[in-house]
Amino acid sequence: MPFLPVNDSLRMSKSTHTLSACILLSLLLACHSKPTQQPEEPNMQARGDTVVVSAASTVRLKLKTYTIREEQHRQQLTSAATVQAIPNQYADIAPPFDGRILRSFVQLGQSVAAGSPLFELSSPDFTNAQKAYFQARQQHQLADLSFKRQQDLMTNGVGTQRELEESRTNAAIQQKEYENTLASLRLFRADAAKLILGQPLVVRSPIAGQVIRNSIVVGQYLTDNATPVATVAELSKVWVAGQVKEKDIRFVHQNDEVSVQVTAYPGETITGRVFHLSETVDEETKAIQALVICSNQNRKLKPGMYATIRFIESAQPAILIPANALLQKEEKSYVFLQTAPDRYVRRSLETGDTDKGRILVKSGLKAGDVIVSTGAFYLLQAEQ
Repeated sequence: MPFLPVNDSLRMSKSTHTLSACILLSLLLACHSKPTQQPEEPNMQARGDTVVVSAASTVRLKLKTYTIREEQHRQQLTSAATVQAIPNQYADIAPPFDGRILRSFVQLGQSVAAGSPLFELSSPDFTNAQKAYFQARQQHQLADLSFKRQQDLMTNGVGTQRELEESRTNAAIQQKEYENTLASLRLFRADAAKLILGQPLVVRSPIAGQVIRNSIVVGQYLTDNATPVATVAELSKVWVAGQVKEKDIRFVHQNDEVSVQVTAYPGETITGRVFHLSETVDEETKAIQALVICSNQNRKLKPGMYATIRFIESAQPAILIPANALLQKEEKSYVFLQTAPDRYVRRSLETGDTDKGRILVKSGLKAGDVIVSTGAFYLLQAEQ
């Protein structure tokens, strides 16, 4: 290392002493400086399930309480549902026998009465039934006249018992044949008193209602297994079919009033009544079917629509608490119950449905209890 001049060496020595003095002064100042003050923790203490809050703690100012009271409450259940036509007010019209359509009597949307003609069908089966009927009727009339003649002969002493019995037997046979042909005509819904040989078959509506589907084509040949060519439905009343879970069956009863809403008319509520509850529980859904009957005079409810049913139980005494008061821990619900001005005890609850920002309490609280409704989160800090 090269030697430095004396003056440079002295300057370096002074600089080193100055640096050392600065470092020492900084350390002394650091040792005498006041420590940084930490924010004061709330004065709380946890004792098992109880939290004690001192009067000096600011936490007490952040807590709001709610006094429990009983009130009348209606249990509400909802179910997805579909609109359905009532089966005995709905009819698919198919040709009863093979034949060709000769004439149509209705149009789509037309209202019809029970027995109104829908279309005319030329059917070989109907023609054969007519022939059989007229023949049987004639044979029956002749056999009946013969039997009456034999009775007169026996009365006047010129007939024989054997001839009388034969005529009686023949009359009974012909009577039976005639009744059989009448039964055949009933399958065609034909009026025997107005029947004319060779007339076409008139297919009639079995119910009163409105023609909601019409695919009748004049000249079309139909077989007896053809798909229906018309549908008549009476839709002044409809069913809305929903589901009730097994756990909720006790809340729903026949003739209960319910409300129905459909997507097509948002905000509009339709009133209905429970018409039928199925007697068996579906093994897959663990629910029963509920049929709700609704008036549909304005035809707003159309079969196939999706709907929502709201079942409303009769009002019962119940306890409801603000939703903000409820806390969760390991799938359990609880609140803080105030037992003294400075003491708050954790209380486990069994809860039910929510209703406009409040929660139904099934067990765990009684009227007169005071719970923390706002700020319960601060009490949890004492447990940490």
